[in-house]
Amino acid sequence: MNPQAIRAYDHVGIRVSDRQTAVAFYEQLGFKEIRSFDNYEANEMESPDGVRINLIFNASKVPNNRNVLLDEPVKLPGVTHAAFVVDDLHAMKDWLDQQGIVVTEGIHPIGPRRITLFIRDPDRNVLEFNQLISEPDQNDSDKATVR
Repeated sequence: MNPQAIRAYDHVGIRVSDRQTAVAFYEQLGFKEIRSFDNYEANEMESPDGVRINLIFNASKVPNNRNVLLDEPVKLPGVTHAAFVVDDLHAMKDWLDQQGIVVTEGIHPIGPRRITLFIRDPDRNVLEFNQLISEPDQNDSDKATVR
């Protein structure tokens, strides 16, 4: 057994500036707060399918409402986004539109096995949603076609 073997992905931590606003936004996406870590200014939220995130409540509000990792001309190192898998990306987009959540980058393919879209949370943190698709056989190009 390799003691350094990475077996699974546990969660992503997302730094936010306003606990109430962030929790409400992520609850709207289907996450539910399951525990709080008051000593660490954080909580744990989980989706109905067991996907977990931690919100970290110690960010300063950015005056120009820009993401310092993505929106500035000088690119700094850091985690740029969390990516989630959904069953039907088109249904997800329709739901986001109905909820008034702005899609910042519409549905498009990334490579041969997924289509994706991007949104931002109230602090401009980027969230990616993916639908996995079958790779087309050389004789059947319709398999990767999506509506």
